[in-house]
Amino acid sequence: MQFTEWRKSKRSGSQSNCVMVRHNSTHVQVKDSKDPEGPVLTFTHDAWADFVGGAHGGEFDLD
Repeated sequence: MQFTEWRKSKRSGSQSNCVMVRHNSTHVQVKDSKDPEGPVLTFTHDAWADFVGGAHGGEFDLD
């Protein structure tokens, strides 16, 4: 299965320190833009949606 091109959030602007994401029909992959040849994390779409929802909802905020 072919993955899309790597992309970063539009909110990161011109910063190069960000998370980059790509996906295919079954998985989402994430990597650090500072280390483009470094490790890649792979998640199912459901797991990624749960993480993004938690991040938006403040689940991972440091109190």
